[in-house]
Amino acid sequence: MPLVDIQLIEGVFTADQKKSMIEKVTDVMVGIEGEAMRGVTWVRVMEVPSGAWGIGGKGLTAEDVKALQASGA
Repeated sequence: MPLVDIQLIEGVFTADQKKSMIEKVTDVMVGIEGEAMRGVTWVRVMEVPSGAWGIGGKGLTAEDVKALQASGA
């Protein structure tokens, strides 16, 4: 049974977006493994507090990610 972890910065994605991630990741795994695995495919969305995630030695905040989303980068 597969277990897929998705780690996100807290405060960036809505509950509906996280629900969509879970559904779509499950669909992809089922596409690889077969429909019989749907009921045992686990997807966890784990949120890291804003600023507790670092890239290049700098803490990344929810505001930083939202600015990236808005810029289309």
